[in-house]
Amino acid sequence: MIPFGLLVLLVGAIGGIAWRFQYARTQSIARDRFAAPPDDADAAPIRRRNLRPVIGRFYWVSLVAGILAAIVLFFLVGASLVISSTIGIIAALLTFMLEIQIAEFRRAKLETQLAEAIDLMVGALGAGAGVNTAMSVALEETRDPLRSLLRDVIERIRYGDDPEVVFQDVSARVPMETFLLFSSALSVHWDVGGSLAPTMASVGRTIRDRIEIARQIRSNIAQSNISTVAIIGLTYFIAAVMWRNSPEPTVEFVTSPTGEFFVAGSMLLQAVGIVWMYLMSRAKF
Repeated sequence: MIPFGLLVLLVGAIGGIAWRFQYARTQSIARDRFAAPPDDADAAPIRRRNLRPVIGRFYWVSLVAGILAAIVLFFLVGASLVISSTIGIIAALLTFMLEIQIAEFRRAKLETQLAEAIDLMVGALGAGAGVNTAMSVALEETRDPLRSLLRDVIERIRYGDDPEVVFQDVSARVPMETFLLFSSALSVHWDVGGSLAPTMASVGRTIRDRIEIARQIRSNIAQSNISTVAIIGLTYFIAAVMWRNSPEPTVEFVTSPTGEFFVAGSMLLQAVGIVWMYLMSRAKF
């Protein structure tokens, strides 16, 4: 009963800290919104609203997952402090890697949607439509998450916002090279004019080339990832065979201080190696 009570207290403390950070962030945003405008008339105008990234990142989830895993193992399962802490760190690292993978999947989906939307815009522009009409055509055939971004751009331009600021906000909400190229092309065209269809066609080809290169890189990396997982799985298979053949010596070794040190160290190094290899093999171009 006491360990369960401590677990409840720790979970409550973590929730209280998270709520406090969120409250402080809300207060900071409110103060920024009600801040006095600068006296200089030539200063950059204050954004009228807080820009929310299209791809949200949740780094704090890895920290919470690691803490909860360590607490559950230590208080409920009865594992030692060394093993509980090690598995908590491993859970945090693996959750961090999973969060990155989910974000990259959403980035790839956004790039694919952007390439398809640009193709629709090029067709509409080639038929003589204006920029707003071409973007509206792309909006009708696009799904979320790109649909909400295009809708926001079109509505802000129709309501009288500065198009240059609107396109800058697009690249700020989606910090990707492809969206920076897309927004820069639209911003330059809005300032100097000219034919936009050839420019957007070139931008679309560039984005599709990037998508194809990224797919080839991921397919080549998948083979090395499978080999790494197989090697790591082999070590745990050998440990299971040893425990099956000689359970008492294996348990005695694992529960001893020296055994705990070696087991925890090997597991931690394996997890760090997996995350390190994953971060090094990410396509950056």
